[in-house]
Amino acid sequence: MTTFNDRERAEEAKYAMDEETAFRVAARRNRLLGEWAAGEMGLTPEEADAYRKAVVQADFEEAGDEDVIRKVLGDLISAGCDVDEATVRTKLEEKGVVARRQLMSES
Repeated sequence: MTTFNDRERAEEAKYAMDEETAFRVAARRNRLLGEWAAGEMGLTPEEADAYRKAVVQADFEEAGDEDVIRKVLGDLISAGCDVDEATVRTKLEEKGVVARRQLMSES
């Protein structure tokens, strides 16, 4: 019976670690997306720093990526940048790959 309990605890620990990794990747991805968007909008370094944090915070509004896409796309359009939703989605995917690589290289 202890083997089963050990296996169950190991699975729970793996699940918790996978969830934490996914959260860290998403937060880093959103920060990188905010950095890209800030560059597109021509923000100052101080404004860019605040904007990166705002993009990370936007992800807590609802489950999934739609809240982040909506924020970044709306901000870029408001700033007069020539971007569309497909561009933002593509950048989000690209930044996800970069974020995962960065986190894996740090561990």
